[in-house]
Amino acid sequence: MRYLMLTYYYQANGKIDEGMTVATRVRTKDWQTASVILDFKELKVLKAAIRDNAIPKDWDRIVGYYYPFYPAIMERLLRENGHDLSQEDLVKTTDE
Repeated sequence: MRYLMLTYYYQANGKIDEGMTVATRVRTKDWQTASVILDFKELKVLKAAIRDNAIPKDWDRIVGYYYPFYPAIMERLLRENGHDLSQEDLVKTTDE
C-alpha cells in the first residue's frame, strides 16, 4: 500500500463523518471525492482541501495532525514504502 486517503462526508444535520482508505493507487474517483491524499512512498501531500478550501500541502504538518488518529497505519505505510522511521522519529519530525 502506498496512499492514505481521507474523505469527509457532510450530514444533513451539519455533522461531519471521516472515512479513511489505504490504497496502492489513486483512482479518478478518489481524486474527485477524497479531501486529503498522502503519498507515503514520495512523502508528499497530493491533495489537501476541505469544503473546497485548499490547505497548505505541508507534509509534516498534515501527517502530524492525523498521526495521533492513525499511528499504526501510518507507521505501516512508512515501513512498506522503504522508510525506516521509528515512532519517536516520526512524532519528533511532525511536532517541529
